[in-house]
Amino acid sequence: MDDLDLKLLVDLLKDRITPDKDLGQHFLLDESVVDRSIEIANSPEPMTSDSRVIEIGPGAGSLTLSLLRTGASVTAFEVDEEAVSHLVRVFNGADGRLNLINQDALLADWPKDASHIVANIPYQISSPLLERIQNHHSQHLLSSVVLLLQDEFAERMTINRNDTASGPLSLSLWLDFDVELDIKVPPHCFSPAPRVSSRIVRLQPKARYLETDRRMFRTLTSHCFANKRRKMRTLLSQSPRRLSRNKGWHKGRWRDSIKAIIESSHDGMTEDWQNLRPENLTTSDWVHLTKSISSFPVD
Repeated sequence: MDDLDLKLLVDLLKDRITPDKDLGQHFLLDESVVDRSIEIANSPEPMTSDSRVIEIGPGAGSLTLSLLRTGASVTAFEVDEEAVSHLVRVFNGADGRLNLINQDALLADWPKDASHIVANIPYQISSPLLERIQNHHSQHLLSSVVLLLQDEFAERMTINRNDTASGPLSLSLWLDFDVELDIKVPPHCFSPAPRVSSRIVRLQPKARYLETDRRMFRTLTSHCFANKRRKMRTLLSQSPRRLSRNKGWHKGRWRDSIKAIIESSHDGMTEDWQNLRPENLTTSDWVHLTKSISSFPVD
């Protein structure tokens, strides 16, 4: 691998394929961006030969090369067969440290012993991939997650400085991670260049409110932010569309629980929260409200 570099890897693959934008094939050419991703993934503890890394969409292998140079073992999911053949040729198995899987990362089984996820992911699967990462982390704890994402999407992943949220995505991630935005990556760092800027994002595991009913938390926040210009009292007066996916819940139980909550004092909630819009509630407000709803007795 000593004779490989990012530009060579990309040129070798582009000699065989025309990048498919539908697959999100924008190959990273800027070494400083790759170096920064590795630097972040190495904190707080550096990757070693004991590290097991998941990579999604390795493409030409720009990031794969740097991950292997840390000594870590890499499991890489790639849907493009030509890209897989290219990676087999250039890395030749990396002494048994590279496991290439020609499957969709959203559908494939992930290694249970993975310690890190480091990836330049196709933008169109960002939301379902984050959900998959959270589900995997809840069962098999990860040490660190570093992703290269569309900049606008990355902004939606963070909690605001005043501890409020702009949508359900940032609230869901907040339950499991501190989301840290790092450097912005302009389009010219890729070949072919995408139309938008990208951003390196680090998800640092942070266990919060483990006793919270997470399914109800996501149901509640998604329901309220779907009509975020309305006030909470109005939003809660209607049951969520997919409420029945929460075991034991139906419209009647929702109606009765919200009536009881509205009539209670709710110490610890933001003052006059019922007349606020979703974007004005704090993270602790959402946790408190979820607990109050979840604890309402079954009929």
